[in-house]
Parts: sequence; C-alpha cells; structure tokens
Amino acid sequence: MTKPHNPPGDAHPYLRAATAGVRHHARAAAGSEAPADRVHLDVLHSHLTGLHLLVDRLADTTRPPHPAAGRHLASAHLRLWQAATSIHDAFHTLPAGERNSSDTACRPDRLPEGPPVLTICQRQLASGHAIRRKTTPADHGPRPARTA
Repeated sequence: MTKPHNPPGDAHPYLRAATAGVRHHARAAAGSEAPADRVHLDVLHSHLTGLHLLVDRLADTTRPPHPAAGRHLASAHLRLWQAATSIHDAFHTLPAGERNSSDTACRPDRLPEGPPVLTICQRQLASGHAIRRKTTPADHGPRPARTA
C-alpha cells in the first residue's frame, strides 16, 4: 500500500493561510492613508516572532544534513529578530491612544496574558533570549591560566 501523494501546496496549510493573510493585508493597506497604530504593530510583531521561532527550528533540523542551507536559515533567523526588534521599537514610539476610550484602555483583568504593552515586550525578550543563545559563544569550562 502506498501513501497518497500530497501536492506541495498542501504540505503546510496553516503556513499558507498565514502567508495569504499577510498578502491580503498588504494589498488592503496599500490603498490606505492611515498610519500604523499600536494594535497593528503588536499583531505584526507577533507574526514576526512566530516566524522567528519557526525558522530557528528549521535551521536546527536542516543544518546537520545540509550545512549550507542551515547557515542561510540561521541568517534569516537573525534578520527576523532584527525586524521584530525594529517593530518593537516603533510600537513604543507611537502614542498609546486615549486613556478614556473603552476600546483602547488597557484592561489587564480582561487579558489573561497581561496588558498589550507587556505582551509585546515579553515576546521581544523571549526572541532576544533565543537569538543570544544561538549567537553568543558559551563559556564551557575553566579559562586557561594567563602567563606573564
């Protein structure tokens, strides 16, 4: 008995749907004159950090059998972190909005993950930790004695 052949487009339906959503949003935003707001940047940051984790895992599993491809994925991993860092910085430079509005008010009691400003920072810290773990050499063992 053989496995049915799945076309390449059906291999990752959730990833394809996310890509289609980003493309649709980019086309819709192209005709808009409205500047980005904090909610928009928060969602975009979430998408970038999700991609960051995915590329990190792909780089780890691809590197042993295909070192050159793994290095390219590791570079993409770093650049996704840089993009997420820029989005995080832009988020914090935008005004927070009206404090009295029920739509924009921070209601930590209604958000189990905490206020949005902390959520984006938590994601940024987690992705920063992951990139440092991959790119910073670890100190394994005692340092050699210095000679005078």
